[in-house]
Amino acid sequence: MQPSFREITMERETLETSISLRMNLDGSGQVSVETGYGMADHMITLMAFWAGFDLSIQCRGDLEVDAHHTVEDIGLLIGQALRRTLGDKKGIARVGCAKVPMDEALAEVCIDLSGRPYHVMRGQELLPAIIAGEENDLWREFFKSVANEAGMNLHVLFHYGQNGHHLLESAFKSLGLALRSAIRQERTQLLSTKGSLS
Repeated sequence: MQPSFREITMERETLETSISLRMNLDGSGQVSVETGYGMADHMITLMAFWAGFDLSIQCRGDLEVDAHHTVEDIGLLIGQALRRTLGDKKGIARVGCAKVPMDEALAEVCIDLSGRPYHVMRGQELLPAIIAGEENDLWREFFKSVANEAGMNLHVLFHYGQNGHHLLESAFKSLGLALRSAIRQERTQLLSTKGSLS
């Protein structure tokens, strides 16, 4: 049985967005995401479901401008929630890597919950310039925000594909599976030869 402390409720309020979040790392994939931007709802739902999280997000953002602040700020809050629920990370596997095909597309995500944020994206040129009405760089900002706030080394590789939706779906499912692997508790000690993560 996983410990119940790996769950959290958080809020973030700025002049650009108002977000509430509930996350349980040891859930069963019960997900409700309402951002006002359907593509974000879909992708974040996929990530959480494939990770096995219970996740609830409600966001009101300045979508009259574009979806940038909404997606970026949700990424920040998800990253903060991961960092806080994992605490000192004692006993977790820490590292996860996954590839998921989506029709003609294949993406891969590798993560290390090392405490040291770093984000790399390769193959972004495969994405259409505009996806669901927004510039494709929106998604780099999301991944970067999650990595920075979670203290995560996050590498996203788009190997090949033609359809932007398929490429992103492959990446978000892969991130979910990588998180599922990295947060699993499989030992008692901290997975670090130096005795700490930072």
